[in-house]
Amino acid sequence: MERCLVIGSGCAGLTAGIYAARSGLDPLIISGLLPGGQLTMTTEVENFPGFPSPVQGQQLMDAMRKQGERLGVRFVNDLAEEVNFKKHPFSVRLAGGSEIAAQAVIVATGAAARWLGLGSEQRLRGKGVSACATCDGFFFKGKDVLVIGGGDTALEEACFLTKFASSVAVVHRRGKFRATSALVEKAGQNKKIRFIFDCVAEEVLGRETVEGVRLKNVASGAVQSVKCEGLFVAIGHEPATSFLKGQLALDEQGYILVKPAGFVVTDTPGVFAAGDCADHRYRQAVTASAFGSMAAIEAGKWLENKGFV
Repeated sequence: MERCLVIGSGCAGLTAGIYAARSGLDPLIISGLLPGGQLTMTTEVENFPGFPSPVQGQQLMDAMRKQGERLGVRFVNDLAEEVNFKKHPFSVRLAGGSEIAAQAVIVATGAAARWLGLGSEQRLRGKGVSACATCDGFFFKGKDVLVIGGGDTALEEACFLTKFASSVAVVHRRGKFRATSALVEKAGQNKKIRFIFDCVAEEVLGRETVEGVRLKNVASGAVQSVKCEGLFVAIGHEPATSFLKGQLALDEQGYILVKPAGFVVTDTPGVFAAGDCADHRYRQAVTASAFGSMAAIEAGKWLENKGFV
């Protein structure tokens, strides 16, 4: 019987483990398919507090894991495949076949950006290709960038990028944006932003860094190459919560619903959510860590009130 089980080992999960360990909850973390989470796929991280110089994403996550291990956090390198949160103690079945029982569970499985599925996009990720303007926009001062997407996120990212970039081209595969009219109007009034409709990206150009994007018009089939030094893919995120359907309340996009007054409190007492699996607004490493600390504190209070500690 585990007292505190954490599902996920990104910023939220590792921070939850650190706080839970310091509270004497002897936490166990299920690492998942990508130990360290999405940040391990990021090159330079410049906006995480405590690092005067940029830190590599993998280096940051390795440091957080070592910190947790020093405090007594335990890890199992497996994937949570199925849960039963309908009865207590809770149970989590792993892909390897074993099952773990727990008195309190913190879900910190994160969310992954949706990508275009291009080989060139994958090759140049972290070398000019990004899915987070807030994270990487600073690196594109005085440069021309391109944003792909047609929803609120795409236009929000485009507007944010104008703080740094010389120009921002927004590419949408349809002739009309899905974003709210207020955002469309705001972006349209920005002299740095231009729109390219009815086009899809066929290839990201460049050998070592992004040099441009080849676009294809879906109506005419015409192909054009647009020069840019940065490509921001803003076609949405996919929370890693499919295994929770029917067990926790999720919104229409699959994000875990948490109570406004509790931030990390789910509809199931004793189960808490932290990080990008519940947060579709901020999606930052530092906010994920903040939610992880809150989840561990709330779990500790809940266990204490129930007499489990």
